[in-house]
Amino acid sequence: MLDFVPLSARPDLADALDTPEFRALWPEFMMHDPAADLRFSEAAFARWLDFSFAILDPAAPDRPVGRAFSVPFRYTGELPDSGWDGVIRMAHLDAAAGRAPNALSALEITLMPSHRGQGQSALMIQAMRRHAEARGLSHLFAPVRPTAKAREPFTPMADYLARRTPEGFSVDPWVRSHERIGGRIVKIAPTSMVIPGTLAEWRSWTGLPLDRSGLVAIEGGLTPLHVSLEQDHAVYVEPNLWIEHPMKGPAA
Repeated sequence: MLDFVPLSARPDLADALDTPEFRALWPEFMMHDPAADLRFSEAAFARWLDFSFAILDPAAPDRPVGRAFSVPFRYTGELPDSGWDGVIRMAHLDAAAGRAPNALSALEITLMPSHRGQGQSALMIQAMRRHAEARGLSHLFAPVRPTAKAREPFTPMADYLARRTPEGFSVDPWVRSHERIGGRIVKIAPTSMVIPGTLAEWRSWTGLPLDRSGLVAIEGGLTPLHVSLEQDHAVYVEPNLWIEHPMKGPAA
């Protein structure tokens, strides 16, 4: 059983969550979402230590085998179409205005390959839910990135989402993990991650020549990259799925 530890209890582990090994688990282009600066700048990271987590194997408690990040925000009944980017902005503005949060949004749960499988990711979602409940929050949401969607970036998200297993769960393994522990799809967030850049930047991030305008499939992308030679610019717009997890108690 892995331990799910907030950095407020173990701030000494913060640097261990930002290593080349963890970064290599994500496509390089995802390291360049401008909205991430509102969550992972030095000041913001310090503000949300209680909502940043090291995932530890008890056999080696000083070397994280996973990480998780989230943000508390004020939920008023609507989730942003801008998903991951949007909820980070909401949390940032709520904190600046002194608005008390009543909800938590997961942003990332990542496990090293050596500790994947056996339902560990689902256990980490449940641990985040318990953490939110213990802090008096009434809602847990996640802008979920359907991992297998990257195999077919030109398929519309709604069509992909409509595919279900005989048991009624999503065909996507990560979405299915959420559903199996009670997660409910609320809606598609069509502009959850928007990552712009020059063609030189995108060439360095993807290793592709990007020598024509139009839609280009990129490794790890859930949707194609929009390339414009005329503007020397490309932009990636990724849809995610808003999933809500049930909370205990009358406040939920």
